[in-house]
Amino acid sequence: MFTSRSKKINLDFWKVSTLIIILLYATFFVYPIANLLKQSFIDSNTNAVTWANFGKFFGQSYYFGTILNSFKVTALATILALCIGVPLAYFTSVYEIKGKKVLNVVIILSSMSAPFIGAYSWILLLGRNGLITKFLLNTFGLAIPDIYGFKGILLVLTLQLYPLVYLYVQGALENVDNTLFEASESMGITGFERFRRVVIPLIKPTIYASALLVFMRAFADFGTPMLIGEGYRTFPRLIFDEFISEVGGDTGFASAISVIAIILTTAFFLTQRWLSNRNEFEMSALHSIEPKKMSKKMAPFVYIFTYGVVALSYMPQIYVFYTSFLKTSGLIFVDGYSLDSYRQAFTRLGNSIQNTFFIPGISLIIIVLLAVLIAYIAVRRKNALTAALDAVTMVPYIIPGTVLGIALLTTLSKGPFFLTGTYAIMIIALVIRRLPYTTRSSVAILQQISPSVEEAAISLGSSQSKTFFKITVPMMAPGVISGAILSWITMISELSTAIILYTAKTQTLTVSIYTQVIRGNYGIAAALSAILTTLTIISLLIFMKISKGKNVSI
Repeated sequence: MFTSRSKKINLDFWKVSTLIIILLYATFFVYPIANLLKQSFIDSNTNAVTWANFGKFFGQSYYFGTILNSFKVTALATILALCIGVPLAYFTSVYEIKGKKVLNVVIILSSMSAPFIGAYSWILLLGRNGLITKFLLNTFGLAIPDIYGFKGILLVLTLQLYPLVYLYVQGALENVDNTLFEASESMGITGFERFRRVVIPLIKPTIYASALLVFMRAFADFGTPMLIGEGYRTFPRLIFDEFISEVGGDTGFASAISVIAIILTTAFFLTQRWLSNRNEFEMSALHSIEPKKMSKKMAPFVYIFTYGVVALSYMPQIYVFYTSFLKTSGLIFVDGYSLDSYRQAFTRLGNSIQNTFFIPGISLIIIVLLAVLIAYIAVRRKNALTAALDAVTMVPYIIPGTVLGIALLTTLSKGPFFLTGTYAIMIIALVIRRLPYTTRSSVAILQQISPSVEEAAISLGSSQSKTFFKITVPMMAPGVISGAILSWITMISELSTAIILYTAKTQTLTVSIYTQVIRGNYGIAAALSAILTTLTIISLLIFMKISKGKNVSI
């Protein structure tokens, strides 16, 4: 009798957990997105149903041209990221390169730092009054083109996103059997020809996956075009500008632009999935690729390429650290060094530093709890409902942050919520946006845990809930913690959603850096950027220690 009741209670626990999580997602994600869709068809003046909002967008070259601009810079950034990331991963996997571990760490750091900090750093280096710009002009009389506009966005996005390709491809190459390389060598296929005819076909699904990730990150990037784009309009910037100018006015048009963004990103995602499924196959490496020494002719090229790319991508981060210790007079840097920028940062913007710990910290606790439950429900209690829940939790991953911010703000500002300007709306946004990292990591490790372990515990008298919390969760801990750290890193560098939802009370480090750069307070911006970068480095080192070299991906 006791066992029967226990089973009934435990079955109810999982059903209730599933329903609660679905209800939360329905309230704070599905409903806001549905409300956004509804508003896109409403005339703000007459409240009549209309297609005029979409007609306005596609009927004016100013708006439609913005999509073409975004496609242009995003497509080129993706191609360049592939041209850098794929060979870089190949070289570090196939050849013995001195300092490879250091290279890996720096590449990961480059990928996880906030993109807009890279944009700000390049302004300091190649802006109209940048260090390199002035050096070339004063020393050689050489006036170089400034960094602003299309070329600046392309440079920043390429150097920011090629590490994602590198990490994905490097992971795929770990599954390539070394005997394939030996067979190709016996047939006289070596060097570039082997790379083209053997390696590329083997990792094609991974290349598609990494290309999609780069394309979507570049397309949805908000901070880089805002800081360095000047007159070059991109889609995320258009969404932000139109929403800010339309608040209290024509929200229908702002909603229509957001819906178009959702459709585009979903189309990208489905296209990539289709391409990957067509080329999908399994590889199991009995003998992993063994790095070999390079020929004397090959070595200089490989070392210049690898170290040159990595140095170029991380140089801006180092320069930001340097400028954070420079003396400032008003808004400009002067000769000498001091900690004044840090003092001003803590004095004037100390609240944003506290918020960067508090808001993501509370969000992380919720993310870990939800991720563990969702992972268990998706893996151990499979049915149509749990499969739908698992899919819904991944949808925010492909939606631009500005769009989610607008959806939440326009929906949760009304009754019965009234969450505008609160910590709650910031936490909700971060949980929805960054839950997929911890969920995927938790699912992956749970799939490696045999159900027989739980069955053995239950057969010895342990209840299902006790088995879950006492046995399953501890065994899931490495994967959960790894995913949680990745969620944390992306939350502390979140800008696109925060810039829509923040107030003076809920301002975070990323928003403070952005606003200080816009105001020209480069000293304070550098100090805040250095603090944020330090937090990122510490978090990544912890992640690499716990995950024991696991690739940073989702």
